[in-house]
Amino acid sequence: MTDIASRPMRSWLFAPGDSEKKMAKAVASAADMVIFDLEDAVAVENKPEARSMVHSILERHEGDCARLFVRINPLDGPDALADLATIMPGKPGGIMLPKCRGRQQVETLDKYLAALEVASAIAPGSTRVMILATETAGSMFHCGDYAGAPRLMAMTWGAEDLADAVGAAGNTNPDGSYGFTYEMARSMALLGAAHAGVAAIDTIHGDFRDLDGLKSRAERLRREGFAGMLAIHPAQVEIINAAFTPSEEELAQARRIVALFEANPGVGAIGYEGGMLDRPHLSRALQVLAQAGN
Repeated sequence: MTDIASRPMRSWLFAPGDSEKKMAKAVASAADMVIFDLEDAVAVENKPEARSMVHSILERHEGDCARLFVRINPLDGPDALADLATIMPGKPGGIMLPKCRGRQQVETLDKYLAALEVASAIAPGSTRVMILATETAGSMFHCGDYAGAPRLMAMTWGAEDLADAVGAAGNTNPDGSYGFTYEMARSMALLGAAHAGVAAIDTIHGDFRDLDGLKSRAERLRREGFAGMLAIHPAQVEIINAAFTPSEEELAQARRIVALFEANPGVGAIGYEGGMLDRPHLSRALQVLAQAGN
């Protein structure tokens, strides 16, 4: 099984936990990561059955579980422990924690997972965590608190629950772009992830038919520093994967920059193509190569 830390994390495809057909389709897709959803996609009365269905599909794909995450219900609600107790014997690669209210919840989840890993013969600490960091008003003030948080590998953000939390009638401007508060949430998630040293993953592109809009947005987000995006339909996956994969031209330039600094050790700034390169340029070049597994 491929170690989860070494996997690409460009596309994270949701599938409702009460639909075997949609979960199977997501697993068969080209998504880097798959998220079986036990929260918003499942009605309250269907949650017990959905837990069992998610456990079953995890067991059937044990060899591929590193890429299979489960979004449980909020940790301070009545369903999270039942979610974890049912799904952990299936050995998911990770847990998505929604409506995360701060670092303390990640630490509490770590304790739950540690006990369940022992009970399910899972390697201690191997179940990773992704958090939805901006779904409540209070959580916005904790985006910078996650450095060193146990198991954390990625942070993302959400606009729908945040709009509900602040009592907004909507979260977009007339042209369809996000309003100021939600763009701020996106930026806080990006900065929080950078501070914590984990992957920043952008939220969904809600109109799954708008593939041109998705492509434009995904390309812009990679330039801004995001490592990937959430997806709600398999048709979005290949576009996201392509947008978050460095081009051959980018890779060639990155290799030239790295080689230039290697040929001039100890130099802080070097002339290059009529301009100057300094250490931040080298760092960005190394990041580009890392994205491509070079």
